[in-house]
Amino acid sequence: MAAENIRHWRVGAVEIARIVEVNAFEDDIAMLLPGATPQFVQQFPWLVPHFATPDGKMILSFQAFVLRSMGKTVMIDTCIGAEREREYEVFCNLQTSFLEDLTAAGFPPEEVSAVLCTHLHFDHVGWNTRKVDGKWVPTFPQARYLFGKQEWAHWKHLRDTHGYHDLAHLADSIDPVMEAGLVDFIGPEHRLTDEVSLISTPGHTPGHVSVHIRSQGQEAIITGDMMHHPIQLAVPETHANFDMDKAQGAATRRSFVERFSGSGALVIGSHFSDPSAGHIVPDGSAWKLKVEN
Repeated sequence: MAAENIRHWRVGAVEIARIVEVNAFEDDIAMLLPGATPQFVQQFPWLVPHFATPDGKMILSFQAFVLRSMGKTVMIDTCIGAEREREYEVFCNLQTSFLEDLTAAGFPPEEVSAVLCTHLHFDHVGWNTRKVDGKWVPTFPQARYLFGKQEWAHWKHLRDTHGYHDLAHLADSIDPVMEAGLVDFIGPEHRLTDEVSLISTPGHTPGHVSVHIRSQGQEAIITGDMMHHPIQLAVPETHANFDMDKAQGAATRRSFVERFSGSGALVIGSHFSDPSAGHIVPDGSAWKLKVEN
């Protein structure tokens, strides 16, 4: 996406930018929540206009984040990537300005010191690599790539057993950085800096983590795919189609919403369309996202 879709936040001393690859994608809510209808979406008027259309379609974006903390520049996920063959046509053979947008946002790719993947789905690892002379090579050869130990073990098991999931992205987005010796396997206790740590948020995948930023009395969370859409704040315990462990995903969301509701923490949704961030506040017996404009 063009640089005009870049968004910036500052949380204490931590600078964060959003880089969008597929912007404001409209789809039926049943893609996310089993059996849900447009009328279900319309029950929550606060979703319009940012996160839903008036006729009840959900709006999603596919994006990554980059932050600067204590002298380190860290990518949080790396989107879909260019020139890929993927399970869904909308993600195939993309040509975007992702790397140029990083520079335009003030975070040149050559300054990235770490790449943290919240999990290893294809739309969070794509720009781990790029194609050079027909070969997939690490996009950030100067960086350490941080993959969850439990997360990688699950994907390796899926590949070894020809498991239920599409695995094409492992060959072009994971294997090249492994072969280059750039990967560190980490646990959820890992800290990127004294200001940036991880929260274990399993369910979407077994080793899924979210990113927790605390600096100068301010707080933010980059969700990863613990939730995909703000409607899940209203119904956190509704099972989500994309979660590998649906019951665990629902329990994780409920715990997260209860922890951060009314806390003042800025919640930055990895698939929330623009403005992508807000605060969880009570909404009757449920919750909603009060957006940051």
